[in-house]
Amino acid sequence: MIDLHCHILPGVDDGAQSLEEAAAMCRLAARDGCEAMVATPHQRRGEWWNADREALSALADELQDAVEPGFRVYLGGEVHVDSELLAEVEKLPGGGILPLAGSRYLLVEFDSLGTPKGAIHLVHELSVAGWRPIIAHPEFIPWLAPDPSLVARLVALGATVQVTAMSVTGDFGRRPQNDVFTLLDAGLVHFVASDSHGVRRRPPGLGRAHRLIAGRWGADVAQRLVADHPRAVVADLPLPVAV
Repeated sequence: MIDLHCHILPGVDDGAQSLEEAAAMCRLAARDGCEAMVATPHQRRGEWWNADREALSALADELQDAVEPGFRVYLGGEVHVDSELLAEVEKLPGGGILPLAGSRYLLVEFDSLGTPKGAIHLVHELSVAGWRPIIAHPEFIPWLAPDPSLVARLVALGATVQVTAMSVTGDFGRRPQNDVFTLLDAGLVHFVASDSHGVRRRPPGLGRAHRLIAGRWGADVAQRLVADHPRAVVADLPLPVAV
């Protein structure tokens, strides 16, 4: 398994606060069956702007050196959507935004005060420009997950969808779980990631979600969401077509 969304870079946001904690999070993920994690610090969100790509890359290298051999740490960002985002994307490969593992995939976090019209415009513009937007945790976006028809339209425009493992398992309550189940029933989920923030609060691990999905939607679906699709992202390939 590969975890595409986790806050393991130390001291840059509300995730790991030390290198020791970050390495411990990686060990927990490895014991749960993950072979790699993409560090996705908050970008362009409030106090967590995190636009110094060189500093973030150095932290990722330091964490890579601190984890067990064979476990891979990639670098990306969870990019908060605002009115200036498209202008910032145009600066790539310069600027401060970090695609996932150096790929054409961008993990985007819609604002709770966003609008369907804005989301449709953003996904369309990113897709036309050759980017592959991944919508982070729609189950926590109040105007998005309760409307699977809107999610379906965004997917038709070129977006993919990442839900949170602890939403799948019900740790965040019934409403997020029900929204995730609705999206899974509709075939509108492409990735499950931990969005982990620490060793105790929102810890890493995809195993429980993988088992629940395998039991309800089948082993092939579970394999795609935690392994096959994330592997395509870090290899910068289109998602494999389900047979």
